[in-house]
Parts: sequence; C-alpha cells; structure tokens
Amino acid sequence: MNTKSYESLPPRPAAFLGLGVMGHPMAGHLARAGHRVTVYNRTAAKAAAWAGEYGGATAATPREAAQGADLVCACVGNDDDLRSVALGPDGAFAGMPRGAVFVDHTTASAEVARELYAAAKERGVHFVDAPVSGGQAGAVNGVLTVMCGGDAEPFERVKPVLGAYARAVTLVGTSGAGQLAKMVNQTAIAGLLQGLAEAIAFGQKAGLDMKLVLEVIGKGAAQSWQMDNRGGTMIENRFDFGFAVDWMRKDLGLVLEEGRRLGARLPVTALVDQFYADVQAAGGNRLDTSSLIKRLR
Repeated sequence: MNTKSYESLPPRPAAFLGLGVMGHPMAGHLARAGHRVTVYNRTAAKAAAWAGEYGGATAATPREAAQGADLVCACVGNDDDLRSVALGPDGAFAGMPRGAVFVDHTTASAEVARELYAAAKERGVHFVDAPVSGGQAGAVNGVLTVMCGGDAEPFERVKPVLGAYARAVTLVGTSGAGQLAKMVNQTAIAGLLQGLAEAIAFGQKAGLDMKLVLEVIGKGAAQSWQMDNRGGTMIENRFDFGFAVDWMRKDLGLVLEEGRRLGARLPVTALVDQFYADVQAAGGNRLDTSSLIKRLR
C-alpha cells in the first residue's frame, strides 16, 4: 500500500527510461503524483507491466518517450547503457523539446556525465547527473537521497518534481559532481560495512549476545544507519535487502578508477572491493552488501 504523500504541483509531461528495481517504483511515484508519464524499457514487457500498474503510456524507443516531455529521467545500468538511451537517432536527446531537462539517476562515471552534459547543450537541452542513495526500499517508499551535478536553473526547475520519490534533492556542484558525491557515499558505506561485519563476527566468536551488544553500542559513537538497519539481519544471516553485491562492485570500480585518475589513495576501499569479489566467487552475487560478513564465518 502506498503511503507516500505528494506535493501539489501542476501536472508535467515526463518520461522515465529504465524500469529495474529502482526505476519501476520511481516512475510509479511520478505517476501517482499526477504527472503524465511515458516509460521506456529495453524489455518491452516490463514497460507494459508498469503501464498496467500505474496507467501511464509506453514507448518503443527513448526518443519516442521523450517527445513532448519537460523532464526525462533515466535509471539504467552503466555508462554504455546511459549512452544508448540518450544518444543516437533513437536516443532521448533526439526527441526532447528545446529547454527540456534530462535527469540521470544511473550510478555512472563522472566522465560520462560531463560528456552527456556537453552533448545535451549542443542540442539545446539540459543534463543533470543525479545518482541516488537509499536502495530499493528508498525507491519503493519514495524517500531517496538525490545528489546532483549540473546547472542551477534546470536543477531548480525539476527539483520539486523529483520530490515525488525523494526526501532530499541537492545540487552539490557542476556537471559530474553528483556522480563524484555518489562515489564518496559508496566509499563511506564500504568501509563502514566491513567494520560492522568484523565487529559482529568478533563478538559472536567471543560468545556475546550481539543483538544486545548492538543495542547498547548503538546508543553511542558506533551508531550508524547500517548498524540500525543491517546489524540485526547480519546476525540472523539474512542478506535479501535489495542492493546487490554485483552492483556494489560496479560502483566501487567507478570509485577506484576515478581515484586513480585523481591520484587519491583508497586502500580500504580497494581491500573491501576484493572482499566483495570473494563473496561473488562464493556465489553471493545477488546478496545484499551486508553479506560481507559471510566471508568471516
């Protein structure tokens, strides 16, 4: 049951490209907020299923979806997927009216964000890189955190609309800055999860009641979102909470590549990335990111 409340806004013609575990509910929130949403998905059956659930329209190509849309959102897999829905004769840029805004929620490279920002500008449209944090649950509940890079005017224009599926939408800098902020986010989470995994595994080997211990230390300086939301499930050996190891490895690959480009030192991130590779090698590709603890047991 949807319990999200929406700001009262004039209906906007919008398109949403990519209906995976994140994009499907995000596009749904736009429709429920009253906007006229056309969706595109590489697998057409997913677009048809979305339209059956939310009552929006479907399109055969990103270009067709984008025609007449003030706002085009995308949430796809990686840099190449993003280029495929934005560029070319069937891409969204070819169908967008002048002045329209393309908001990319894919976790991708800062490099592709800048590339598409420049390509959009040549066509008289706008591009905002806007990766999200909050995972599948955040998308379903409409409480994502969106970190954006791009120009202030188009950002301010679309910010209220993005509130349909977000609780915080912030412009953190120029083109590419949103993707860089998401890399900071994933770096912080990776190190924190490894520390939490080691702490729980250590406490269990010491014979402690770890649910009680986490309740105690969660009232002090060790408290974190991960401890509050994943500590108990890690103790119970449950790892089915949406954001998969495969996706985290993709994200950490972007972090490490950008780190090499910047000359930034990321020793813990590189180590945790290899720990996730161990989880993958043991068949844990689709487990959530808290499954780091499995390799310690």
